[in-house]
Amino acid sequence: MNDEDYLKRCIELARNGAGLVAPNPMVGCVLVHNKSIIGEGWHRKYGEAHAEVNAVNSVTDPALLAESTAYINLEPCSHFGKTPPCADFLIKHRIKKVVVGMRDPHPKVAGNGIKKLKEAGIEVVEGILEAECKELNKRFIAFHTKKRPYIILKWAQSADGYIAPDATSMSKEAFEQKRHITGKTVQKLVHKWRGEEDAILVGTQTLITDNPELNTRAWPGKNPLRVVLDLNLRVPHTAKVFNKQQPTLLFTYHKNVSEHYPEHITVPEKADVLPFILHTLFERNIQSIIIEGGTYTLQKAIDAGLWDETQIFISKKELGSGIKAPVAPAGKPFIQSNIDHVQLLITTNPS
Repeated sequence: MNDEDYLKRCIELARNGAGLVAPNPMVGCVLVHNKSIIGEGWHRKYGEAHAEVNAVNSVTDPALLAESTAYINLEPCSHFGKTPPCADFLIKHRIKKVVVGMRDPHPKVAGNGIKKLKEAGIEVVEGILEAECKELNKRFIAFHTKKRPYIILKWAQSADGYIAPDATSMSKEAFEQKRHITGKTVQKLVHKWRGEEDAILVGTQTLITDNPELNTRAWPGKNPLRVVLDLNLRVPHTAKVFNKQQPTLLFTYHKNVSEHYPEHITVPEKADVLPFILHTLFERNIQSIIIEGGTYTLQKAIDAGLWDETQIFISKKELGSGIKAPVAPAGKPFIQSNIDHVQLLITTNPS
């Protein structure tokens, strides 16, 4: 095995922390002595031990550490947070060499971890599988470089380009028969992805028409923060999104909101609404958000260039009429696949 192989293992380990470590990054660490792995670890949960600590603690013979190399997908932290600095921890255990996939964009680290290691006489190699390491922690990077959450736009559309039937032009029974564009397999995947993000946002009309819960009931995982955009307070407080089964944050123009609603933020009437919401979430350490609808809200984000990734499911089913899907932005293709006869297109924002 070579440096790239060990870094690939770090990335593999780090992914175990998806949805559990934010606002921290996903990090894996592999300790190697004489080309043999003697310890592994990853950051398991926010507030708990970091990858380097877990890896060192897994080593059965600590005497080997002074002649070992630590492989880490992200630069070791150099500041006190919920835990002490990992750079200091590696220095304390006299690690001989450290191979880092990428530098940490966090302003409190940003090369300081590497500087500490070098000043302690530890050999440091940087930039191994850097692109792959950046892909792994794209949410963390966007949060610290763009000063907002990583934004995922997700929707499902029919083969003829509709996101939903028009509820006002048909009976409730007919609407229920036509509104499910994809099947249960896609639903499970979507719920799995929800559990990996910090928040999920929908607009007023989607809440009124679909009355969604916005949880992960089809997949075991944590529920994201529900962000409700209801400027004129049209959604009834009895809507499923306002149950108390998970945190919910309401954005509205109203200043006096009934106690039946969850925590709310009053949006200044002259504010640019979506940037205002994103800034508020950034200040609350929300690192990533899925915007699931409806078309108006999604198109607003697209037109403003406020997106990092799109996840579009295209069914073979035709609706014939209804609510038109957003105009998908031009992006860099990332994934194209088929799931139970539904085409999945994932693109990333090239800017």
